[in-house]
Amino acid sequence: MKKIIAAINMTLDGYCDHTSGVPDEELHQHYADLLRNAGTVLYGRITYQLMEYWRTVLENPTGNIAMDDFAVAIDNTPKLVFSHTLEKVDWKSAKLASRDLEEEVLELKNQSGKDVYVCSPGLIVELTKLNLIDEYQLCIHPLIAGSGLPLFKNIHEHILLKHVKTKIFGGGAIILYYEPAKE
Repeated sequence: MKKIIAAINMTLDGYCDHTSGVPDEELHQHYADLLRNAGTVLYGRITYQLMEYWRTVLENPTGNIAMDDFAVAIDNTPKLVFSHTLEKVDWKSAKLASRDLEEEVLELKNQSGKDVYVCSPGLIVELTKLNLIDEYQLCIHPLIAGSGLPLFKNIHEHILLKHVKTKIFGGGAIILYYEPAKE
């Protein structure tokens, strides 16, 4: 059985926004490794369209080894996109979900193979509400954004988590690993 893992970057004050992070070579390498070990990555439309940027890096490498390696890793990782507005996706490793989120995730979860990573704020919230997240990997960047999209927007219940480990990066970012606590 696969694990469903919420993996996302956020600011110290709890906002998730790809423009607010502090990506350095070490973080790019971490996420390239994560993608190489993922069975599938789940995206909502907005995050998927943001990630399409990496296709341009494939076509025109930056010369930054970590960024270029991340571009290759994300290109090769299977992506399942949830959208009410997209009619098709043209990234060779992506496909549109044909069923609702819960059905798709339960089917993926019950298969053998590599874990599933959820990398969009809205999907993380919905799967949290459905109690389908097995692990949270929250990468906290050393900055206060002051505003933006809060990660756990619209979660109105008390959810207890158990700290599993912490990974510290040289640039000041940390990843906090949590699992839902057993009641």
